[in-house]
Amino acid sequence: MSWGYGVFLRLLCLAAGYLFGCFLTAEVVARCTAGESARQIGSGNPGMANIMTHLGKRAGLLVLAGDVLKTAAACWFCWQLAPELRLTALLYGGFGAVLGHNWPFWNHGHGGKGVAVTCAWLMLYLPVTGALCCLAGGLAVLGLGYLPLGAVLIPTLAVPIAWVQYGPESGIILLLAAAMMFWRHKNGLHRIFLGQEKQFFRPKS
Repeated sequence: MSWGYGVFLRLLCLAAGYLFGCFLTAEVVARCTAGESARQIGSGNPGMANIMTHLGKRAGLLVLAGDVLKTAAACWFCWQLAPELRLTALLYGGFGAVLGHNWPFWNHGHGGKGVAVTCAWLMLYLPVTGALCCLAGGLAVLGLGYLPLGAVLIPTLAVPIAWVQYGPESGIILLLAAAMMFWRHKNGLHRIFLGQEKQFFRPKS
């Protein structure tokens, strides 16, 4: 495979993944459940945590299921689109799905924070170690109660693993994903530093 063709396939997978990611499950669930946009509910974030908090567990689980399915669909499509690249197709397709979820073109760039999409992507791309990274992030949330901390921990732990398993290209893409997660949760991380962030799984005072 020529260098130029390899670059073309990577960009094609990135674009395809982005389009899959632009489907915001939370928007569909919010409109079907509450009759309004997810941006009008709670924090306005079209993600599982916001929907579950304000519309209930069933609605939140529907959002989670939809986000996982769209990520799996993006990765499968890219695998079929560029079988020559094998796992690299999953790398770029999943990364594109995270980009689309975070910044969907049709919603003026107002998307979710990409935690569920990132977790689904990591578990498909790094089946065992990716699942362990997600588990570590979940345990951090259970132990400390801070959702932003768990969110940024998941892709950050995956960076050195991806680099060692599949090389620098994989590590760099995961590093970009971790940087995006930090950016999307920067306000929450700042509130943790100030002692103002809400703690989950803690008894109400």
